[in-house]
Amino acid sequence: MTAVSDVQFTVTDAEAGTRLDVLLVRRAPVFSRKTAMAAISNGDVRVDGRRVKKSYVVMAGNVVLASNAPAERVFHALPNANLSLQILFEDDDVVVVNKPSKQPTHPLAAEETETLANALVARYPEMTDVGYDARQPGILHRLDNDTSGILLAARTRESFERLREALVGGEITKNYLALVEGRISAGRVIDAPLMPHPRDKKRMQVCDTEFEATSPGARSAVTRVDRVETVAGMSLVLVTAPTARRHQIRVHLASIGHPLVGDLLYGGPSLAGLSRHFLHASAIAFSHPQSDQRVSFEAPLPDELVRITREIGFDDAVVRSFSSRIEHA
Repeated sequence: MTAVSDVQFTVTDAEAGTRLDVLLVRRAPVFSRKTAMAAISNGDVRVDGRRVKKSYVVMAGNVVLASNAPAERVFHALPNANLSLQILFEDDDVVVVNKPSKQPTHPLAAEETETLANALVARYPEMTDVGYDARQPGILHRLDNDTSGILLAARTRESFERLREALVGGEITKNYLALVEGRISAGRVIDAPLMPHPRDKKRMQVCDTEFEATSPGARSAVTRVDRVETVAGMSLVLVTAPTARRHQIRVHLASIGHPLVGDLLYGGPSLAGLSRHFLHASAIAFSHPQSDQRVSFEAPLPDELVRITREIGFDDAVVRSFSSRIEHA
């Protein structure tokens, strides 16, 4: 069941210079690029009270009001105190957790209660009304179900807004450890927009043409390969991805011929004993939203993935050095 509502927000310094239709989708996920452009064209979206074109580039301080915005059926992530949480750090403002593989980040339906979000609101009930929407209490970024590792959440609205601006501005560094097929070169940068696959809702794809790159749903994405160690035709890679789009690392690496081991959706090879794709969010660094002090945290590689690296022949010390390296920029 859907309804209509108004969406209003003020453009931040980090968002200045963004096209209005693109920003509207980011701030109000009930919009797609197509519906956002239609709403702007119809005059349902105003900037500082004025009609503008969908290509309008916003400035810091602009007040955006979208009238009659479609509203999804609203539901909150229900608390589930029976779920465990591996907490790497917590204070009055932020929580850093280590998400296990196979656990969804947040529910897609009201009756779903086995997600990380359900565990968070059980331990931190004040987070219920913090975040992008009620399904994602305080959560700044998502991880795919099979991806394990670090996830950052905020406990207050003020801290969430400050961290969200830092995320949009590329000021939060996130490291990922991946095992890929073949030999890949360190220092490689994959700069390619991503868009939903036109025929498979489960997949994303690289925009291969200029037309696709400017089409509704396309979003810029940059992935950088910082370090590589190759054994037996497989490469352990340290990856940073400041944009962190849906399936970004998986799609980007597959697009250059190096899919994740275990990632059958994107053509990765299966491996005996591996029940997931080999991708782990190993470290994060950010400026604390209150003290502004630069802090960093690391999540150890899960036992299942450590066992796989040993069976292939990677040295334990090398694996540890990969999973603990984080930039303090």
